[in-house]
Amino acid sequence: MTATAPATRPAKPHFSSGPCAKRPGWTLNALDDALTGRSHRSKPGLAKLREAIDLTRAVLGIPDTHRIAITPGSDTGAVEMAMWSLLGPRGVDVAAWESFGQDWVTDAIKQLKLSDCRSFVAPYGELPDLGQWDPQRDIVFTWNGTTSGVRVPNGDWIPDDRAGLTICDATSAAFAMDLPWDKLDVTTWSWQKILGGEGAHGIIVMGPRAIERLESYDPAWPMPKLFRMKQGGKVNESLFQGSTINTPSLLAVEDAIDGLRWAQSIGGLPELIRRCEANAACVAEWVARNPWCGFLAERPEIRSPSSICLKIVDPALASDTELQARTAASIVTFLDQEGIAFDIGAYRTAPPGFRFWAGATVETTDLAAALEWLTFAYRQITGGKETE
Repeated sequence: MTATAPATRPAKPHFSSGPCAKRPGWTLNALDDALTGRSHRSKPGLAKLREAIDLTRAVLGIPDTHRIAITPGSDTGAVEMAMWSLLGPRGVDVAAWESFGQDWVTDAIKQLKLSDCRSFVAPYGELPDLGQWDPQRDIVFTWNGTTSGVRVPNGDWIPDDRAGLTICDATSAAFAMDLPWDKLDVTTWSWQKILGGEGAHGIIVMGPRAIERLESYDPAWPMPKLFRMKQGGKVNESLFQGSTINTPSLLAVEDAIDGLRWAQSIGGLPELIRRCEANAACVAEWVARNPWCGFLAERPEIRSPSSICLKIVDPALASDTELQARTAASIVTFLDQEGIAFDIGAYRTAPPGFRFWAGATVETTDLAAALEWLTFAYRQITGGKETE
């Protein structure tokens, strides 16, 4: 029989992996107190920036031993700030299993031209053997691969007595997973992910070992102004007290503060994690009922609860990648035009399929409704039969 369109539509069809959905109930009124037309260096401007830092520490439980700064260039800027400032004194290992991890490999080998650099690379859907890392060496890695849906399950592989630094890109993990701050010497993310903030701003968290490296080491390469965290050979403490290297958007700062206040109001990090995991469970239940579709990350222990990547596994299409790509693209277009789900196509270098953001700002009811429409769209486009 002909498939029937689901009766329920998502109230909010925003499933982009960045910028991500705004928090439930968000309106432009959330920005009423933004310091538009004021300097970020003014006392009120600095107070807003400091509030964003203090709320970040409070929500995530970041220890006082770690410094927090707002950086330019989103998460990319924050990661590269760390790489350009800290890498060089020791050998470097870079672990990559999706597109942005590959960018850090390129940075280390082709841009910084590090003489002693190894890369551990796994295909989309897999995680490299992190046991290959030598703790005497520095390591750059992504906690949660936004474009692959693969995450590091825990930090047990990072020894407490390591000599090397750990530089962790946690852009789609912060506020969605419990990060082991004692294991992470540098952690970065951007506002545009879990709390649904705006783009162009990053966060860098630096532990004591990273600060020690920063102050004791001067890289051989030129240091762009946007990456400079030292003054007179010492860490520029003002950066960790609300000052910024260049001009931030005070509208974006206000929006970030709003997201952090919302996080506190619903119960903080435990509730943010619960909401992400509820969304992930919703997708897992749907996948179990739809054998034509599967997770790109097949192993549950490495599967992301925030950036959920799906692939077409229907035997009729499984051997034809081009047909999979055309089918997935048609479904993405159909759901976009229907106003059901925006921006759910797989990343351009990932295998064909779908990518749903399932962070804490996404309501489980909206995700469940969108998935039923995904089933409907697949049957419509492939001519499949409706099944229970």
